[in-house]
Amino acid sequence: MNEHDERGDTMTGVDPDRLDDQQLMKELETIHRTRHDTLLYGSNDALRAHNERMAQLEGEYLRRNPSRPVAAGRTREGARERGSGESATPTTPGT
Repeated sequence: MNEHDERGDTMTGVDPDRLDDQQLMKELETIHRTRHDTLLYGSNDALRAHNERMAQLEGEYLRRNPSRPVAAGRTREGARERGSGESATPTTPGT
């Protein structure tokens, strides 16, 4: 088996479970960086392939990191507090 899955002419990349942690993070950074352009300017096929690959990579990250730290501001309760005037990110006094 080669390192790329082939579905028709679509190459989906290396299976995420075969990537080491550093490679997985690099792939995630790349796909998130290209997301906006793919959404705005990619064909429907390109967007579909991007969605599938992003789901594969993010799913693998979550599988490997089930206890990842979660910022309080990124929860429903934290979002409600932001709606009350609190910031989602810490601020430095005087800025």
